[in-house]
Amino acid sequence: MKNPSTRVVATIAALVAVLAFYFVLLGQRGVSLIQDGRAVPVGLGLAVLVLPLLGVWMVVATIRSGLAHQHLARRIHYEGLELDVSDLPRRPSGRIDRDAADALFAQVKQEWEEDPDNWRNSYRLARAYDYAGDRGRARETMRRAVALEKLEREG
Repeated sequence: MKNPSTRVVATIAALVAVLAFYFVLLGQRGVSLIQDGRAVPVGLGLAVLVLPLLGVWMVVATIRSGLAHQHLARRIHYEGLELDVSDLPRRPSGRIDRDAADALFAQVKQEWEEDPDNWRNSYRLARAYDYAGDRGRARETMRRAVALEKLEREG
């Protein structure tokens, strides 16, 4: 497996398989508790059955989100609009220097303010938030970019 994306997909597939196995075990435990028939084990069994359902929902939501983000990344790459961070100074850890990331963020935010309803600007802003270390706003802005791109595709 020389391609890094193949390695990532294989890792994700392995983690999903492990989670599926875990969810099956939890489900079996929940069913056996419910079959006990007494009030407390039945209550615990129902509660245990909720865990695999939540887990499946979380895995599906995370994979769908990742696929949507990858779709936008491919479009941005194809259109030549990726943020070029190759010449920015980096810390020993490899992360972009904070001042450089903040300067990049200021530039990209200005572009976004000029056309906030363009998914490309929202995508670039989400990436700039991420480089600046604000993961919460990066996720929020990326969700907006996904929604705007979907509107553009469907409209």
